[in-house]
Amino acid sequence: MTTTSLPSLSLATRMSRLGTETAFEVLARAKQLEAEGKDIIHLEIGEPDFDTPSNIIEAGVEAMRGGYTHYGPAAGMPEARAVVADYVARTRGIEVNANEVTIVPGGKPTMFYAMLALIESGDEVIYPNPGFPIYESMINFTGGTAVPCPIREVNHFALDPDDIISRLTPKTKMVVLNSPANPTGGVTPKESLEKVLAALKDRPDIWILSDEIYSRMLYDGNEHVSPLQDPDIRDRCILLDGWSKTYAMTGWRMGFGVMRPDLAEVFTKLMVNSNSCTASFSQRAGMEALAGDQSAVDEMLKKFDVRRQRMTELVNDIPGFSCHMPVGAFYVFPNIRDTGLTSREMQDRLLLEGGVSALAGTSFGAEGEGYIRFSYANSIENIEKAMARVRKVVESL
Repeated sequence: MTTTSLPSLSLATRMSRLGTETAFEVLARAKQLEAEGKDIIHLEIGEPDFDTPSNIIEAGVEAMRGGYTHYGPAAGMPEARAVVADYVARTRGIEVNANEVTIVPGGKPTMFYAMLALIESGDEVIYPNPGFPIYESMINFTGGTAVPCPIREVNHFALDPDDIISRLTPKTKMVVLNSPANPTGGVTPKESLEKVLAALKDRPDIWILSDEIYSRMLYDGNEHVSPLQDPDIRDRCILLDGWSKTYAMTGWRMGFGVMRPDLAEVFTKLMVNSNSCTASFSQRAGMEALAGDQSAVDEMLKKFDVRRQRMTELVNDIPGFSCHMPVGAFYVFPNIRDTGLTSREMQDRLLLEGGVSALAGTSFGAEGEGYIRFSYANSIENIEKAMARVRKVVESL
C-alpha cells in the first residue's frame, strides 16, 4: 500500500502541542549520511560512550536467567524501591522511605507524570531555557502555560534566582529546576537554590520538579545540592533521577522519582495506565548499579573530566567561538555569535561540510540562539578530530 492511497490523518488537537527532542532527529540524519558513506563524528546525542559496567550487566543476565522476565509491581519491585531509597538517602543526606519511590522506564515518565497529575489548563510552569526540550513540550501537551526562565552565560549558566522569582505569578503551579544542567553544563550553587526555595516557601500551591539526572557528574570539587534536602519544601518537591547517565544504562530504560507517598500512588496509577511496569530484570541490574561497586563510575567521571578540559581548550581556539568551562554533565555550550551564523546554520554546516554532528542551541529553546552544543561523551581522539573539522568549516566561512 502506498501512502497516496491513505485517507487524510486527522489527529487530536493535543498532538499539535507536542514537541520533540531534536537530538534524535539530528542523530537519524547523521546516521543516514553514514549509510551513504560519509564519515561522521557524533557529538549530538546525550549518552555516555562507555559500556554498562560488567557487574551491572552480569546482574541483569543473572536476573533474566533467574526468571525476572515477567510483570512486576507498577511502582517498582519493593526490593528495588528500597535500594533507591537508600541511595537517595546516602547521596542527599536525608531520610527516604521506599513508599516515596516510583521506578519508571527512563527519566521522561517522571516529568510527564508530574505534569499530567498536577497541571491544569492555564497553570503556569516556569522552566529553564535553554533547557531539556521535553520540559516545554510536556507543559504544552498537558495544557499548561510554559514560562521560560533564561539561563545566562554571564552567570556561567547557573540559575539566577531573581529570574525565577520575578516570573512567579498567582497562576504559577510548578517550577522546573535542573542542576547539573543540560545543555549548558551549568551548576546552580547552594545559596542560589536556597534563595529560590525561600521565595517558594510562602507559596504552598507551587510544586518543584527537580531534574537531577546528572547529579553524579560534577567536577572541580562541586557538590550536588537538592531541594529535597530542605524539610520545609520537601512535601512539594519531586525528584527526577535515574541510571542512564551515571551508569551508562540509556538502553536499559530506567529512572526513578522520589516524592510524597500519596503522589507516588498517583504516579503508580499513571504507570498502570501507560507502561504497566518497568522491566524486572532491568530493576535487578539497577539495584546492583546503586548498591554495588562504584569504581567503573569513578573511572568514567575521571575520563569525562579530561575530555571536558580538552574540548573546552580546543573550542576556545576556534575563531568566533568562546566557551565557558562547564562544571557538570558532559556537554560544552560555546557561544558562536561572532561567526555570523545562526545556531541552526552552524549545526547544518558542521554536519554537511565537516562531518561533525552537533546540536543547535535553539534545540533547547529560544534562549539558545547563538550557541551550539557538543557532547564530550566521545574519545579524546574523536574530540580532537572533530574540533579540527569544526575549525576548518569556520575558517572557510
